[in-house]
Amino acid sequence: MKVRLTRSRIAQGATLLMMLTMAVFAAAQIETIDAIVRGTSTQMGKQFNVKVSFDRFSTPAEKQTLKAAFDKGGHDGLVKALEKMKPVGRLRLPSTTGYTIAYAVSIPTPTGHKVRFITNRPVSIGEQRNMARSADYDLTTGEIEINDSDKTKSTGVMYPMAKISLNKEGEVQFDLFQNPWNLTNIIDWMGKAK
Repeated sequence: MKVRLTRSRIAQGATLLMMLTMAVFAAAQIETIDAIVRGTSTQMGKQFNVKVSFDRFSTPAEKQTLKAAFDKGGHDGLVKALEKMKPVGRLRLPSTTGYTIAYAVSIPTPTGHKVRFITNRPVSIGEQRNMARSADYDLTTGEIEINDSDKTKSTGVMYPMAKISLNKEGEVQFDLFQNPWNLTNIIDWMGKAK
């Protein structure tokens, strides 16, 4: 009789611990966004789901760190600085475990807010082994505009394989290996960013 009672209490304790862990994890995320990715141009017709979750947004000091790294070392300097940053969230794609987001900001807009993010893209072993040109495009970046007054007007774009450079006017530009992906059917599960 005592054995059953002990097992029952262990099971109850394990269940309680699991529920508390899930609650802490959910509370840690300040924003989670689901969207459907639609290919453009050569990827036209391809679509899949993506989930972007943020535990926090980057600080002004982190922005300055990236700017200084880019000023000093260009694209490669930026990539190295992103590798050293504490993650701010996670990007989940189908058939993968996803990967961490190194930098993200939330910018207020008249209708809601805009989230911009950038992170290192995992370069596959095949890309490295074959010395594919795509291996040079080792960043993923995106921008999601959340419209709080009319959720159907939320839009976004993601650049799955990008490099960053400066144009002749000294402005940052994205050089792309593939066409951008449009984000549609956007659902912001956490509401306004804090």
